Parts: sequence; C-alpha cells; structure tokens
Amino acid sequence: MIKAIKLYTGADGNSHFEEGTVKELATEKVVSIHFKETPAHGSYDWHTAPEAQYVITLCGTLEFTMHDGSTFILRPGDVLLALDTSGTAHKWRMLGDDPWRRAYVVLKNPTPELFKPA
Repeated sequence: MIKAIKLYTGADGNSHFEEGTVKELATEKVVSIHFKETPAHGSYDWHTAPEAQYVITLCGTLEFTMHDGSTFILRPGDVLLALDTSGTAHKWRMLGDDPWRRAYVVLKNPTPELFKPA
C-alpha cells in the first residue's frame, strides 16, 4: 500500500492532516503535472496549498507542522494530498542532507475515493 497524508481545512478554519493510503489502480482527472527541487535544509513558512494537488515525494524527508503544533513526516515515496487551499495553513522544513524533489499533480475535480483513511 502507498502511504498518503491528506491536508485539509477543517470546519474550524484550521489546516489538519489525516494519515492513510491511496488506492491502487484508481484514476483521477488532472490538469497538469510539474516538478520542483528544493536544496537541502530548506523550509517554507505558513502557506496554504495553491490548488488541490497531489505532491509526490521523489527524494528528501520533511517535517510538516500545523498551527495546533501537530506534525508529520513525509518521506520518499509518500503521497501528500494537499486540499487545504484556505484557512490557517501549514509549514514545512527539510530534515537531513538530501534535496526535496517532488512532482505536483494538479487535480481537476478532487474526489474522496482515492484517499483511504488509516
């Protein structure tokens, strides 16, 4: 099973996360895909997702933090479903000495069927 974490904006207006998996062999309509690399030791302060997207980590390990102080670790091969396009946002910082290489897959109409809570 492929590990996934869903970021979403709760009814309280805050960003939250839920751990789970993505279903294999299910499909989702996408708008685009693009790639990005951040050098080792990078960070990104409070921000929301610019649009509903999958972020697939190819290389690098990160710690994400929510405004309530809760955290999770994202590792190579993990899938992040970023749906927190409003609210208090999240931030991340890189762990270790590897760059963060990732693919952004922008979703046309996100559907809940692809994410399965743990």
